Amino acid sequence: MNLLQVRKGQFVYYNNELHKVYSVKTMFKQSVHLYRLRDMSQHLCFAKDIEKYQPKVSDSFIFNKKRYTLNKDRNAQVGDYILITNPDPDYLDHYSLNEIEVVASVESKGVVTTNSNGIKHSEYLLMVPGRFEYSNPIDYKDKSYSNEEYWDENDLLNDDEFSLSIGDVFKKTDIGLEAMVIAIQGDTVFLGGGFQLHQKELMDYGKWEYLYNILDNNISDE
Repeated sequence: MNLLQVRKGQFVYYNNELHKVYSVKTMFKQSVHLYRLRDMSQHLCFAKDIEKYQPKVSDSFIFNKKRYTLNKDRNAQVGDYILITNPDPDYLDHYSLNEIEVVASVESKGVVTTNSNGIKHSEYLLMVPGRFEYSNPIDYKDKSYSNEEYWDENDLLNDDEFSLSIGDVFKKTDIGLEAMVIAIQGDTVFLGGGFQLHQKELMDYGKWEYLYNILDNNISDE
């Protein structure tokens, strides 16, 4: 893809696997920031290395170690995951294309999510747990790959994942706090503010979001 075509929220294939774009930082050389759907691990890449994919009904994929199939035959219930495919937010709502949210309550015309977004039934596809006979697995671009054969739930840090460095700045997703990596000892990472955690936890997009490195002044040449 061309960098100008990349948008936050897009589903894309990178290194043959399904990812989601969570940030585009045009000032950096590896300007596209992704997380892999199957394990939420974070990755940096060039726009030319990804290919866009728009999910549709009956697509099946692993999200955060669990398999789901997209369905529109019934409305979501409390506790269900939904994928927003036709966003039409009101001015008080904050969601966009391909957001994945959890239903907190159900109303006649739509649902309210745990992020306090009111979403109409026509705006989302239901993520039904499991894989069905009619489903279309999209975890890999190359359909010759077997999803279950190549997926290891314990394999969170693979060779294509970027390596942590002193000066990396992360944001804690639940409270928005930013902290910088100040030391790395084996698998233990020390952050400013007194945080000490395992490398796998820091690379989990559901908990921490990579922002930038304070020493990275590379300008994108894409």
